[in-house]
Amino acid sequence: MSRWRAALPLILLVLAGIVLFSSGWLDQLTPQQLVAHQNELHAHIAEHPWVSRLAFVGLLTLTMSTGLPGTIVVILAGGFAFGVIDGTLCSSVGLTLGSLILYLASRYAFGAGSRHPPAIVAKLHHGFERHPVSYTLFLRFVPVVPFGAVTVALAWLRCPLWLFIGASWLGGTITLLFETSIGAGLGNVMGRSDTFSLGLFMHREVLLPLGAIALLALLPLLIERLTRRYRRINHHVD
Repeated sequence: MSRWRAALPLILLVLAGIVLFSSGWLDQLTPQQLVAHQNELHAHIAEHPWVSRLAFVGLLTLTMSTGLPGTIVVILAGGFAFGVIDGTLCSSVGLTLGSLILYLASRYAFGAGSRHPPAIVAKLHHGFERHPVSYTLFLRFVPVVPFGAVTVALAWLRCPLWLFIGASWLGGTITLLFETSIGAGLGNVMGRSDTFSLGLFMHREVLLPLGAIALLALLPLLIERLTRRYRRINHHVD
């Protein structure tokens, strides 16, 4: 019974995410829907600037805390609605708060982490034990593993709270800057064409942030290759 009680907050978060995802409400935030109602959206934001931003932060906090797919749709919508700067700032707050809620619920559910860890945790355990600060920052800066999965893994590894919050805010904001730029760029391009196609991603204002995210995703391969070459050189020297 105590194990179920400890897991209850995490179970409720997952259930909330399933309800939100299956309700189809996130479909209202797709680029096509946003362009179709962009005049009403921007008018509402201009009339209620703080309420609109708080509502967006709350929605992103909810999606982040569940760890389920759909977060990227909200982030892109934030760039479309508020622009790069305001969208990034609001998304950074929502991402940090949502990640913190998921982290605390997961850590409470896992307890001391004595049970057999998930596969993703086992893969991360060795690197985290050797270099916890640099490894945590690396996981947050590089968008290879889903953000929610990394949050759960860091909770199981009992990453210190101060390190988790700092890395989530700093690394998450870097990625958010590019993702929000994509949303703002799609909004500008679709505002001129009113149609959604793959050709929209060829515009510079969308292509540049996409390229930046791709470079971040390739960073682990580059580091692994450089590390392998460094070890090979040291082996020959020895």
